[in-house]
Amino acid sequence: MAHAGSFRFLKHCCERVSPKRGALTLSAGARYGPRSEAPLVRKIALIAVLLAACGRKQAVGYRTDTVTRGPVSEVVNATGDVSAIVSVNVGSQVSGIIDKLYVDFNSPVKKGQLLATLDPRLFQAQMEKAEATLASAKANVEKADVAYADSKRIATRQQELRQTGLISQADLDTAMATRDQNAAALSAAKASVLQARADRDMAAANLAFTKIASPIDGIVVSRSVDVGQTVAAAFQAPTLFLIANDLTKMQILANIDEADVGKVREGLEAKFTVDAYPGEAFTGQIRDVRQAPNTIQNVVTYPAVIDAPNPDRKLRQGMTASVNITSARKDEALRVANAALRWKPDDATGAQEVPAQQRQSAPPQARTASAAARGTRDGAAPGPGQQAQGRPGRVFKLQDGKPVPVLIRVGLSDGQRTEVIDGLAEGDKVIVGGGDAGSSSSSQQRRRGPF
Repeated sequence: MAHAGSFRFLKHCCERVSPKRGALTLSAGARYGPRSEAPLVRKIALIAVLLAACGRKQAVGYRTDTVTRGPVSEVVNATGDVSAIVSVNVGSQVSGIIDKLYVDFNSPVKKGQLLATLDPRLFQAQMEKAEATLASAKANVEKADVAYADSKRIATRQQELRQTGLISQADLDTAMATRDQNAAALSAAKASVLQARADRDMAAANLAFTKIASPIDGIVVSRSVDVGQTVAAAFQAPTLFLIANDLTKMQILANIDEADVGKVREGLEAKFTVDAYPGEAFTGQIRDVRQAPNTIQNVVTYPAVIDAPNPDRKLRQGMTASVNITSARKDEALRVANAALRWKPDDATGAQEVPAQQRQSAPPQARTASAAARGTRDGAAPGPGQQAQGRPGRVFKLQDGKPVPVLIRVGLSDGQRTEVIDGLAEGDKVIVGGGDAGSSSSSQQRRRGPF
């Protein structure tokens, strides 16, 4: 059973024993007598046997996995922020000093409920001034109306006198002009009334704006002012309160990568977690996938709106959610481990080629992938969430102790296992690991001998 080269080495060592001197000559120059000769020969024989065993061909071990049936889900991963479905920033349309506050953080409010008031004295004075201006304008209308009526009567009288020739045409023209002027003055007085009324209404509105009321039913999430603080509304309405409509129903704006947005659609189920409750999964549903992209540092994402029930009010605005969206699922799919799709022999000569019959029956894409696989990564496993219906792949089976490539078509993948559409059957065993590249070096050493 020992290697022939090892026996030749043993014979050579035995011939080193000198018959004339009756001793064995070693490389180190030591000399031994006849009594020590036999144990030394046995030691040399043992070393030779061990060296021969090291040179013996080692059986290459392979790890296999069974093709099974089970669920395969395609999952899209994303992150997003939790927010209320309807939230309103309540501001002030007029400038002033906060006089009173009627609500605080987390206060439930109803639509129309008073939240705060500004100091109304300035606006009350403007209101009174506007009312006085309106009253004056109305008096001017009455005055203009009297003047117009008088000039109209005079003009009529002058026309009668002109017909009898008692006055000149110039006198008649003067009377007619005065009538027309008074008519215009009456119209202007009436317009002044309209303007004064508008000023009065504006002053009344500003006075009403000093009372800040809730526009919706909800809960006060944020309060940004205190009593005595000055509110300036010169350019835009400052935000005083943030009111969320219903905190038992929240939403998540999840940022979907552009590579995955085609797999996400309305109605899909989404599961998500938040750091505040580790280990607890929440469930939601996609309401909408918006068209407008978000680009940050050349990374393009699309917001997907996910409705998330929150009956216990555990979810709060601003929380970061890690979202998993199941875009496709098959419950009884034929599936293979992704490690089998990644594995290929280290020594290409140790694996058989794809059988000719299988190459001819395989689809064109698979044949092309098989040809490119020699020396390339044809059998690379798909990443999580990838789906390519009928995408070619390759695995290896054991046949007579050697790996044999098998062309397959794959579909859904969850990152652990991949759906097999064609090429394998349930119960097949495929190689997922093993097969050391050192076997080839062992064979070379075997051909050269133990040294």
